[in-house]
Amino acid sequence: MRFDVLTLFPEMVAGPLGASIIGRAQASGGVQLALHQIRDHGIGRHQTVDDTPYGGGSGMVMRCDVVANAVRSVRATAVAEGRVPGPVVLFEPSGHRFDQRMAERFATLESLTLVCGHYEGVDARFAEALADECPIEVVSIGDFVLTGGEYAALVVIDAVARLLPGVLGNSDSASVESFAPGAGLEFPQYTRPREWEGHAVPDVLFSGHHAKIAAWRQQQSELRTATVRPDLVRSPRSTGG
Repeated sequence: MRFDVLTLFPEMVAGPLGASIIGRAQASGGVQLALHQIRDHGIGRHQTVDDTPYGGGSGMVMRCDVVANAVRSVRATAVAEGRVPGPVVLFEPSGHRFDQRMAERFATLESLTLVCGHYEGVDARFAEALADECPIEVVSIGDFVLTGGEYAALVVIDAVARLLPGVLGNSDSASVESFAPGAGLEFPQYTRPREWEGHAVPDVLFSGHHAKIAAWRQQQSELRTATVRPDLVRSPRSTGG
């Protein structure tokens, strides 16, 4: 799967994604990451990408024409190379909440184009205009404000890429963890030492009885979900819907 990331700060994305599991996935070809500098499409000699907000207010707003030209360039290149341009994702606090269900949907695609806003965000006309040309989704990763969309892009790429075939070493890992289809929060996990500072690993995990272990894990998952995230108990996802 290919991720095209449009950003003013490519280094914020390249570094973290070059390490660990996602780094190995890029090396093996399972994940492709292409970074695009929005400022290359800036206006004038200084390649201006933003301006003061109409109506007054603090901060700067990224220009719709600059960001749109950057996205159109990426999509045109994809077509010229015989690739299918992916949907455009714009990160904004007002967007639809990103969750595991959305990650699973994104993981079925060939590519995604991720637009990282900065300052006070992107001129609202960008999303309005692009919606007439291609699929565009405005996405938020939570009810908080970040200094830039790059952090949101990292979250989305990591969550989506790990669902792709071959990215995780164990193909069962993604199916038994928190928020997997039909699941709540994952059961607690343990490893050596068996006893540590007065805390022991539950005996059932040493029983060798797979049915008992599975039942214990299911019970612990339900208990943890009800205690920590009761909203998931009422969610259609928690019942497999």
